[in-house]
Amino acid sequence: MRKWDGKSKGTVLGYRFFIFSIQIFGLRATYFFASIVSRYFFLFAKKQKNALLDFYVKGFQYTLPLAQKTTRQCFNLFAQTLIDRFAFFTSYKKKFSYDFENETVLHQLSEEKKGGVLISGHIGNWETAANLLNDRVTDTINVLMLDEEVEKIKSFLQLKTGGPKFNLIAVKNDLSHVILVHKALKKGELVAMHADRPIRDNKNFVLTFLNKKIHIPSGPFILAHKFKVPVSFVFAVKEKKFHYHLTATNPVISSLSELDLAKEYVVQLEKMVKKYPNQWYNFFPYFVD
Repeated sequence: MRKWDGKSKGTVLGYRFFIFSIQIFGLRATYFFASIVSRYFFLFAKKQKNALLDFYVKGFQYTLPLAQKTTRQCFNLFAQTLIDRFAFFTSYKKKFSYDFENETVLHQLSEEKKGGVLISGHIGNWETAANLLNDRVTDTINVLMLDEEVEKIKSFLQLKTGGPKFNLIAVKNDLSHVILVHKALKKGELVAMHADRPIRDNKNFVLTFLNKKIHIPSGPFILAHKFKVPVSFVFAVKEKKFHYHLTATNPVISSLSELDLAKEYVVQLEKMVKKYPNQWYNFFPYFVD
């Protein structure tokens, strides 16, 4: 299994094209352009395509034709997800509708001012979900991310879209992000993070997912356990062209061990992947060889 290196694969040219297309041609036309791009990647992005085919064949026991169909859908929905991220910052935001299962859980966590950790994964569109949480739940959402994205891309997005509405906490090698997380939780704020991509050279748990062994990064669960705050597993998936479904689990007991928290997360992640298999956006070999 090849572990993720923490780097995003987008380019300024690609982002510039999608933002320009949304502004000039609208969402539907941009989706059409994205479908062409997704077909190109299905044909020529062999590493990503083969990783998804392997995931569907081994994890879901799909036949090869069904795995290929699902992979094509995954590439196309991923392209739409990228477009939706940009559209959310424009007047096209009003085109989208949302429903939020168990939203009261997050309102309660926010109102209690005791802090809380929200753990998600690369299924669906978490970035849009974080912005929605900022609108609907609290204006103090902190998102923990690996700070490996190319600086010129981040600067371009900041210039063109105003940047994300959530507060970004960058993961640093010197562990300074732990101090920032602690400060946010002490102020009673919510901290969100992904926990489904094993990072090269980092400590990981080996757990069972879709009846296969996988590596899960231990860091998010060590943080959640260390600070003894409620933990909710939160996901956002695209159900229709302009509609998203968000879910939040009831808070998990923070006294659970790091390993038990990770096991509960994998249970929730598996539920979501089984329900929305074509929105799995981990484009690298996922199962332990």
